[in-house]
Amino acid sequence: MLINLTILGGDGIGPEVTEQAVLVLQAAADTFGHQIQLQRKPIGGAALSAANDPLPGDTLQACLSSGAVLLGAVGNPAFDHNPGHLRPEAGLLRLRRELGAYANLRPAVFFPALEDCSPLRPDVVRGTDIMIVRELLGGAYFGQPRSIEGAPGARVAVNTMRYGEAEIERIARVAFDLAMKRRRKVSSVDKANVLECSRLWREVVTRIGKDYPGVKLGHQYVDSAAMLLVQRPTDFDVVLTENMFGDILSDQAGGVVGSLGLLASASIGGPVGLYEPVHGSAPDIAGKGIANPLGAILSAAMLLRHSFHLEAEAACVESAVSGVLAQGARTADLAGKAHTAISTEEMGRRVVEAVRASAGTGRDRTERTA
Repeated sequence: MLINLTILGGDGIGPEVTEQAVLVLQAAADTFGHQIQLQRKPIGGAALSAANDPLPGDTLQACLSSGAVLLGAVGNPAFDHNPGHLRPEAGLLRLRRELGAYANLRPAVFFPALEDCSPLRPDVVRGTDIMIVRELLGGAYFGQPRSIEGAPGARVAVNTMRYGEAEIERIARVAFDLAMKRRRKVSSVDKANVLECSRLWREVVTRIGKDYPGVKLGHQYVDSAAMLLVQRPTDFDVVLTENMFGDILSDQAGGVVGSLGLLASASIGGPVGLYEPVHGSAPDIAGKGIANPLGAILSAAMLLRHSFHLEAEAACVESAVSGVLAQGARTADLAGKAHTAISTEEMGRRVVEAVRASAGTGRDRTERTA
């Protein structure tokens, strides 16, 4: 298979972690007999510096013409005072919209080797395996009108949370379809006691749930869900929620399993999927070689699974990550006092070696059962 990718390194630690993910993808492709074709383009602050546009036209066209997009991170405090359309994040929001990527999948999986990294007791966090399904193109992040108006000292800011039934229905079906392949449980998170948007959300999700009688559906207010995510994380299977709530809860889930640097994401639903780690650009550690590349590497595994339907290859990458963690490999965010921290590049190198060592067995097994 030809794996045709656009690579958007972006800002901060984005290029560092993305490079390691690309090396892992190349290792998996080599071992399983695929060919990778790459083009690299700027986005966010890097694109603003180069072209005064957070999403230049040639970057967008490259993304639309590829099989999938792998993104590092977007965000640079140097542009914090720019008008909204010239901020790095505007490029990412526009890219998601242009790709039609309305479903954001954010797994939060507990690795047994990282028991000491979670702030929770081992008996509480052990076995956590959550898939957060976040609606990505609606809610307060995209709703209109939005503005800041008035004279200094008396300004008023407005953001609009908006959802239509069709938007809720399509993301709900993504969550229920995923639950059918997992533990058959969907927890829909809203704020239906105070928000009209959430009341409509709950009504539509309940209706769609009737099409999936084999899936247990529960509803939870977002504040209660945040509490339960810490108290009983293993109770959750698929968490379905709107844009802003999903943004917040997925970061919390990263803390539960040990580090935001472990979290991958897939933004799907349109013709081209967008894959990125959840951790952001972290400009304070950019260029120091200490960033955790595992979120980007696990995002690459999701890319193989969801855009190219290469399950064995994706599982091989995930197994390699689990293996190197079990051997004690730790970047600075995971090392603590018990381990010596290794560099971004060294962590990537170890995962590449694990992929090359294990993928042959996976390929042989796939060929025998084909």
